[in-house]
Amino acid sequence: MSENKDETLASFQNITGIDDVGEAFSHLEAVNWNLMDALSRVMPHDDAPLSNPVLAPLPALPDPVQPGAQSNTNGFRPPSYDELPGPSNASASSFFATAMHNHNQNQRHRYPTSHLLAQLTSSINLDPSSQNNNQNGMNFNINFNQTLFQVRLPPTATIDQLKRKIFDVTNVPVCRQSICGWPPAKASDAQIGGTQICNLDLSPENELILIDLTEDGFMDTEPDEVPQRLDKDFTIKILYEPEGTFTMNVSGRTTILEVKTNVYYVKEIPVRHQEWTGWPSGCTNDTTLAESGIELNHRFVLRNLAERAQSNSNAALDGENPQTNSNSASNTFDVVTLDSESSADEFEDATDFNTAEYIFTDSPPVQPLNRHLIPNNTDDETTGSTQFVENYQSRFGEPYPEFFVGSLESALQLACHKPAKERKLLAIYLHHGESILTNVFCDHLMKAESIIQTLKEKFVLFGWDMTYESNKDMFLSLLTARISSNASLTARNIKLDKLPAIMLVGKSRQLGSNCEVLSVIHGNIGLDDLLTRLIETTAMYEEQLQVEIRQEDERAARHQVKAEQDMAYEETLQADMAKEAAKSQKAAAQAAERKRIESERAEENARRESIRLVAEQSLPQEPGEQEASICKIRVRKPTGDFLERRFYTQNNLQDLLNYVTANGFLIEEYKLISSWPRRDLTAIESSQTLETLKMSPQETVILEER
Repeated sequence: MSENKDETLASFQNITGIDDVGEAFSHLEAVNWNLMDALSRVMPHDDAPLSNPVLAPLPALPDPVQPGAQSNTNGFRPPSYDELPGPSNASASSFFATAMHNHNQNQRHRYPTSHLLAQLTSSINLDPSSQNNNQNGMNFNINFNQTLFQVRLPPTATIDQLKRKIFDVTNVPVCRQSICGWPPAKASDAQIGGTQICNLDLSPENELILIDLTEDGFMDTEPDEVPQRLDKDFTIKILYEPEGTFTMNVSGRTTILEVKTNVYYVKEIPVRHQEWTGWPSGCTNDTTLAESGIELNHRFVLRNLAERAQSNSNAALDGENPQTNSNSASNTFDVVTLDSESSADEFEDATDFNTAEYIFTDSPPVQPLNRHLIPNNTDDETTGSTQFVENYQSRFGEPYPEFFVGSLESALQLACHKPAKERKLLAIYLHHGESILTNVFCDHLMKAESIIQTLKEKFVLFGWDMTYESNKDMFLSLLTARISSNASLTARNIKLDKLPAIMLVGKSRQLGSNCEVLSVIHGNIGLDDLLTRLIETTAMYEEQLQVEIRQEDERAARHQVKAEQDMAYEETLQADMAKEAAKSQKAAAQAAERKRIESERAEENARRESIRLVAEQSLPQEPGEQEASICKIRVRKPTGDFLERRFYTQNNLQDLLNYVTANGFLIEEYKLISSWPRRDLTAIESSQTLETLKMSPQETVILEER
């Protein structure tokens, strides 16, 4: 069934020339996908068809639509030769040109539309089974939730058609589909619904990944990303049919209703008459741009429903079938329309909205140069502010108030986005060169010393020239983006006979932590009253700030106490860490010393043992008790114990020393002393025999430590 729908949709688009897939889809859905009925809805109907009509055959025209020819009010255009589907393109194109020629040539034959449709569709084979099977198709393997879904489409299919096929197999709504896996060079083209898949450098077999966005229809934005997007600037490019594209720069905090209201300011399209294409489904008027999920650069299509209804009415007055136009107007494609209920009436009731061309027109009204402080069509607020100050000073001379030079955002930062103690009011001076009050206000009130000093001490003064409509429109957009839509509406509703004016803008917690307009001082005021209004507004604002100042002081005191506690804790922690480090260092040094001593001791013991073993191995054999020429030597140890051994009288003194060494008493550490005569045996020649030393038949010697 889905393949039949795709073929029917392609045939309907090729026959009618409707390029918008959404519009074609809505026509077919309305008639349950009956091609004849859908064509009948968009093609012009005749009021009274003749009975038994006969179509006289005419030769095929070279081109169904001649250059410069007007299309009918329904947007119907004959397709080109290549646009007709199937193998019968040539015959269908020729027949279609002939049929349309017969039908439109001064309506001489008055053939019924049903007869024309019957002949037209008869030349096009709509049966999928009979289509050219040799035409190459493209296969898409859609990976979603660990499941593979296969979709096959002809090369001429569009991204929108692919997404509807994906919906058929995955049940993921088109508005929540995010498709990955396109060729990198064509990734941006793949985001456009009308792009044909044959233009994306794809192969016959393609692997794509489907991501289901959130159930609310927004992009899958992490909660902690939304605050970051709130401070971003969004560039919205709006295609306004039929005028063209214009651009708006707004912050992420702007709601969709505020965007529509801003469009009303600059295009005079009431909110309830705005028909939008491009918002994600699930958005409401209160949704901010940061929450909506749109990209930082996003495109929309805007239509004026009132203009469309008027066009249909004019067509009916010109003699066309009102029913046909009504059908065409009522069967527009399904778009997400975010409409306002009460605010639109309020905006529409304003009577002083400018009627000049929009900001991007090239034919601004010519005004005397000395009346304008900012040139026409200024597109940069900083440049405009600089020129305003220079021209104001040049025109009105000294003394003059001290104006802030820079962007409105910078002026807001300097005045409002500071701690409560340092906060000031932002005074926005709105100038108009055509007002009869301008010269009096600027030459007298703004030159008064009391006014200049008050503005300097209590306010940040920002000036803008509203004389040119283009500059007025730009500044209204800036007020909406930087302050609020109420501020923009307030400035817009100031009448020419009340300008110049001063808007006083402030920020406090009582205002919801947002900047709002606290007071508006119109130009039809005296010097004393102006000074009083400035002082009263300042006093009221400072009173509102007292609570916030007290809270900031308490918060600062708490932070100071906490900082001191943290510092004391950190110092204690560092001292403890230093003690632990010293203790660890000492323990490490002691361990290293013990290890060194143990190592030296082990080396010493090994050396001593080596000497002892050598001495033990060099000892002569001990003689028996009954043998002759022997002597018995007793060695008294330092502990009082005795060592005793027999030696031959011919053994030398070295043998006795080796015996002592073999028992653990190294000669280098001990002396061997004979009792009588007392002498140190280790100090005499060790090669002498025991007999020569008169140590037989027995002798007692003493070991003494050196």
